[in-house]
Amino acid sequence: MFNLYDVNALVHWDEREILAREAMTRFFATEVRDMLRAINPAFDIRRVEAPLLTPRALISQAYGNDEVWAQERLDPHDHDLVLRPETTPSTYVYMRHLLDSHQRVRLPLCVWQAGKSFRREQDQSTRHMRLKEFHQMEFQCAYAADTANDYHAACLEPVRKMIAASVPMPTRVVPSDRLPDYAQVTTDVEMWNQDKWMEVCSISRRTDFPGKAAFAAKGGGVVERDVLVLEIAIGLDRLVYNWGLSHERA
Repeated sequence: MFNLYDVNALVHWDEREILAREAMTRFFATEVRDMLRAINPAFDIRRVEAPLLTPRALISQAYGNDEVWAQERLDPHDHDLVLRPETTPSTYVYMRHLLDSHQRVRLPLCVWQAGKSFRREQDQSTRHMRLKEFHQMEFQCAYAADTANDYHAACLEPVRKMIAASVPMPTRVVPSDRLPDYAQVTTDVEMWNQDKWMEVCSISRRTDFPGKAAFAAKGGGVVERDVLVLEIAIGLDRLVYNWGLSHERA
């Protein structure tokens, strides 16, 4: 990882680091799939790629204009677009498309993306890994709100073990020091890199999925039910950074 521009928090990645990130992406895709289906074999799991440019209206109002990179409107007909600060809104749009289509897609449904997001972070030293442009891997796992399964609790230790398997450093599960307004609970996985405990993954139970989902009712017909979402958000760049540190010290 190299700071080659005269701009803080914009980095170049070399081929070795890119290959490590790609290997981690494949690893987590397989491990999360197996974990979810061990909890509930009915999980439908899919991958999607969405545009990095996202309509501003889809982005949570929790992100102020001082936190996102917005397109300058040069023409009255231009759309209000921003570089996405997270992958979630575009994933939700795709999930809603699947549920509203005639493909017989039903919950529980997990859709994930691995790609870049962008935030107007304050300049900080690289050791904090608060980049303005960074790689995320986010799993959005939608399920009926009245299910008996506590997916959040069930996945905490399995996800911690996945993180620990990807980088040989101590890991721990801790309550998040911030609870977003869209979440009932958020828990972090942190990694000790001999400098600090660094958050590398957050796991939330989200309440902001748009609309309800249809389910077959007993005795026939269809009933609509509220939806919750288990979100597993993995900071790939932070993992690659710590992976690099572990190799330097080996």
